[in-house]
Amino acid sequence: MYHRLKSPIADITGFDAIIRSLIFKNPLGCISYFSRKKNHPPVEKVREMYTAKFEYRNEKKKRIGTSIEMYDSVEGYETGIAAVISNMANIASHRGRVKHLPSADLFSVMLKCQDPNGELYFLSIARDRITVSSYKDDIIRKKVEKWTDSVPALA
Repeated sequence: MYHRLKSPIADITGFDAIIRSLIFKNPLGCISYFSRKKNHPPVEKVREMYTAKFEYRNEKKKRIGTSIEMYDSVEGYETGIAAVISNMANIASHRGRVKHLPSADLFSVMLKCQDPNGELYFLSIARDRITVSSYKDDIIRKKVEKWTDSVPALA
């Protein structure tokens, strides 16, 4: 299942709230399970990636450089942006002012869920789309679609 959002999730705060809600409130009804000598929670982060984009402009407002920073956590993303903006040596090297471009940033998280029917599937949520993979039972797709419809930011 692939669902493209009508508009991207507004910001990291909204994105993180959606992920936290999935993990802690478990609206998909996933169950914990035991595999490879380890207990797994009902909804588990497998991978996360947060990309912050920046541009540098000179005193005439002409773009003279860009950069992209990638982080593996929301905390890293937030502190990383502050670090780039305050890095005087980097700013001097570019010979311009740095500006974070939050509307161009990218976020993605892959979650692993165990359905009560025993089927393990993956839910990938990005700023502009949702993908469900590795499932066979159409009930899983319908459950995810129903949840997606219930979250205003995912319309």
